[in-house]
Amino acid sequence: MTGLLAGRRVLVTGVLLESSIAFHTARLAQEQGAEVVLTGHGRLGLVERVARRLPAPAPLVELDVRDAGHLESLAGRIAERVGADARLDGVVHSIAFAPQDALGGGFLATGWESVRTAVEVSAYSLKALAVACLPLMEERGGAVVGLDFDARTAWPAYDWMGVAKSALEATSRHLARDLGPRGIRCNLVAAGPVSTMAARHIPGFDTFREIWETRAPLAWDIHDPEPAARAVVALLSDWFPRTTGEIVHVDGGVHAMGA
Repeated sequence: MTGLLAGRRVLVTGVLLESSIAFHTARLAQEQGAEVVLTGHGRLGLVERVARRLPAPAPLVELDVRDAGHLESLAGRIAERVGADARLDGVVHSIAFAPQDALGGGFLATGWESVRTAVEVSAYSLKALAVACLPLMEERGGAVVGLDFDARTAWPAYDWMGVAKSALEATSRHLARDLGPRGIRCNLVAAGPVSTMAARHIPGFDTFREIWETRAPLAWDIHDPEPAARAVVALLSDWFPRTTGEIVHVDGGVHAMGA
């Protein structure tokens, strides 16, 4: 089989609906020759149904990134599902969550518990996931790729999720430093707004649509996750062999435009 990821095995988190960047990443990875393993949390039946729409079957492993037991046992449970050649060549982190009071314009009123949840799930989990997968990656190295939203500015209504994304970006750089000697790259794809289920729960999401409609020099379709998914697959491949600690913007060019 030929393709950018021929002969590779990739773990993809965050596949919940067909509209997600994670789903299209898994689909493209399979089309490029990879064997894909999925993780799910909570609604596993829904993940299983969505997974059946992929080009090939993909085993599913339960993972709650806030559960230490899930993280400690992850490598072993993946090995149980994939057989004797238990390795991973790539890991896709597509996990983010903030309680409703951490979004929507109440930045000054948000309490620590909600902030802690946003940062733990959306940023710290990148480190937790990478460490959990390390036993399956150490021998051959590989790539960790996370999904980001440009955190250099204070976006309307994004509030503490913006802070969590800043933490995600810093976490990725530190992982790049510490995993590089083991042959593992860590990069992020900062995607423009995509109309996923998670995005639709962000108060004021239509504001993002308006910003991208007027400021993206390459134009931007909020209903098309594939450009971001293509970037994730490229970063998982050998075509970026010495790129780590990087943030690749796939946003139609908005990040480069002035106000």
